[in-house]
Amino acid sequence: MRLSNLTWPKAEEYFRGHDTVLIGIGSIECHGRHMPLGTDTLIPDFLLDKIEQKSDVLICPTIPYGATESLCDYPGTINLGTELLYQVLGRVCDSLFQHGARRFVILNGHGGNIKSIDRVGYDIQRKGGILAELNWWLMAWDMDPAWKGGHGGGEETAAMLAIDPSCVHMEYFMPFEPKDLSPDLTFAGSFNVNCNGVSVPVPRHVDRYSSCGWYGPDSPETATKEWGEEMLKATADFCVDFIKKFERVSLG
Repeated sequence: MRLSNLTWPKAEEYFRGHDTVLIGIGSIECHGRHMPLGTDTLIPDFLLDKIEQKSDVLICPTIPYGATESLCDYPGTINLGTELLYQVLGRVCDSLFQHGARRFVILNGHGGNIKSIDRVGYDIQRKGGILAELNWWLMAWDMDPAWKGGHGGGEETAAMLAIDPSCVHMEYFMPFEPKDLSPDLTFAGSFNVNCNGVSVPVPRHVDRYSSCGWYGPDSPETATKEWGEEMLKATADFCVDFIKKFERVSLG
């Protein structure tokens, strides 16, 4: 059930009997030379379509922009930043809270959004509600460790092959060759560096450690449409099951 397709009396009717809402949030950002800028929005939108087929939860319009500070130097990336994203999502949730929503499920497609979503969740809890974050790529890792991936790597590429293969351009693919911070501080995943076997965060823009714009252990060359289809189905099914259980949580 899509909020954007309802009249206000129908929305009022929903909130008389339900207090759960589902909100997608993504980003427009670099995902390597081979993947579309909208990857982190297109995947949640696809999952929302699948969830709608199996759930009566109210689905709000997706927020397509996110906090993408580390990727903002790549052409086409749109960065709201964590503070503005917090304010936007917070205002959306405030409006829904006013109308009767108390359980907020955020289907998130981008890791940079997590800090903002966390803050909104704390605010909602103080008002007597509750928020859950469904970070789809992390849930997929837990469901099958073979699906674990990095940014723009095999996991996300497989998902996009299942959604729309015309958006994936492997002819432009460049292999990931990590740049170390120094001979003693080597790349350790994302912006972390390895020092004597210990991983230490050193926040940097992605282009400082990845010339191609993607990174991770899962090469996009390993991605298949079949992998993406199986992963997305499992993720959508998990979301439906989670929402059913979340609706039974006591808010007292």
